[in-house]
Amino acid sequence: MFHAANQDLPSLAEIGLVPPRIFDTELSARLLGWPKVGLGAVVERTLGIVLRKEHSAADWSTRPLPQDWIEYAALDVEHLLDVRDIIADELAETGKSEWATEEFEEVRTRLPKPQPAEPWRKLNGVSKLRGRSALAVARQFWLVRDELARSTDTAPGRLVPDRSVVAAVAANPRTKNQLAGLREFQGRASRTEIDRWWQAFVDGRETTDLPAERIPSDALPPVKAWAAKRPDADARLKAAKPAIEAHAEFLSIPTENLLTPEHLRRVSWNPPADITESSVAAALRDQGARAWQATQTAPLIVRAFVQATQSVPESPDLAS
Repeated sequence: MFHAANQDLPSLAEIGLVPPRIFDTELSARLLGWPKVGLGAVVERTLGIVLRKEHSAADWSTRPLPQDWIEYAALDVEHLLDVRDIIADELAETGKSEWATEEFEEVRTRLPKPQPAEPWRKLNGVSKLRGRSALAVARQFWLVRDELARSTDTAPGRLVPDRSVVAAVAANPRTKNQLAGLREFQGRASRTEIDRWWQAFVDGRETTDLPAERIPSDALPPVKAWAAKRPDADARLKAAKPAIEAHAEFLSIPTENLLTPEHLRRVSWNPPADITESSVAAALRDQGARAWQATQTAPLIVRAFVQATQSVPESPDLAS
């Protein structure tokens, strides 16, 4: 029993806890089209019980956890079995039980994302930095912050937030005092560990191992660039997207739960050579869509693609 199992399963797997099946009340609430799917809202809607949320914004990396926090966390799951029973009945009444089962299994068996070769590039805002030298400093700062976070069992962003790291690198301070004096350089350890952070700047500037400004990626171009790059793909996406949105509204399901937007973008960019319901459904499944999603959306996508083909002539593939 979970509420938002995707948040908990990876941590449980790290200590060898892998359930043979799951039921997810948060995901179920989404499939039922409920406007609020947080645990408190779901418990209140199903049982009329209002959960206390006074510790929801607490620093849960604190060790040891205070006893009242532990009790608070336990109360969060105390009602899940009763909630499950009510939600399961509603899933059955709306004909969505099998859809939910497929969704639960996808979440349960989802493989963890592979660790990026250069995890420092996940710094929020790092794309704003210009030049390989600035990226080298950002990389070194990330490595030093990550080492300190591990040694103190503290979330890295609580030591120095990403935005502060990027702002400091962009400001390019020339001395430790200048770094300490930056108003944007914030965080609980921004001043207490100033020597550590300044050394990261020094080491980053001195390295000759400069990172590349760009790394290869299989990401699609931004949708706003499609009209110029691939007008055929742009037309397919613009025809299919509103059809999917309308069907999601008809089913009382959020659009992203009916079909992951990335799946629609990829099949619009690179559709099957022979556009049929079976070929489009297979393409969606290859992207990771569940069977029920492909069944619900493939006919809509085929009709939209046919309309788009009739309205816009095929253009050469400029993806390369």
